[in-house]
Amino acid sequence: MISTDRAPAPAGHYAQAVRAGGFVYVAGQVPRAPDGSYTPGDITTETDLVLRNLAAVAEAAGGGLADVVKVTAYLTRTEDFAAFDAEYARHFGPTRPARTTVVAGLRSVKVEVDAVLYLPG
Repeated sequence: MISTDRAPAPAGHYAQAVRAGGFVYVAGQVPRAPDGSYTPGDITTETDLVLRNLAAVAEAAGGGLADVVKVTAYLTRTEDFAAFDAEYARHFGPTRPARTTVVAGLRSVKVEVDAVLYLPG
């Protein structure tokens, strides 16, 4: 199991991330501060915090966003896709992992993202 205090602690019985061979599976990250607090924001603000949390967990595993090979993103509203995608592109830069984006009934937050990293060796 992988954990860091630079991202919010799990809200249930699961790990922030788990390594399996060369892969690291990062649990869904939500727009909560590392202390667990939540201040509602627009989709850009919430996506920024989600991806900073994801980066913190990736770093705790020994990697970074450049090592992400697969992302699943959950949005509460289809209308937020363009703003989400723009903020996502700002964080990932030239890295373009495979991604699935779905609209889901999230509780209280606008976005959640999980990811798989590949860290050989």
